[in-house]
Amino acid sequence: MTQKTELAQYVKSMRKQYGLTQVDLSEKSGVGLRFVRELERGKPTLRMDKVNCVLNLFGTELGVIQTNRETVS
Repeated sequence: MTQKTELAQYVKSMRKQYGLTQVDLSEKSGVGLRFVRELERGKPTLRMDKVNCVLNLFGTELGVIQTNRETVS
């Protein structure tokens, strides 16, 4: 079983806040129901373009953030 990620929790929370079912979310975002279920379960490998299709409904998108890790030299 996959561990719920911050992204998974966010999507599920926003979906419920807007009163949407998983079916509603998949239809409105143009992704499959299976994808929505995998996203909300925290599947570690997902297509970023599809994730952004879902996030765009909530006025958000994936982006690059800087970490404190060393960079490649």
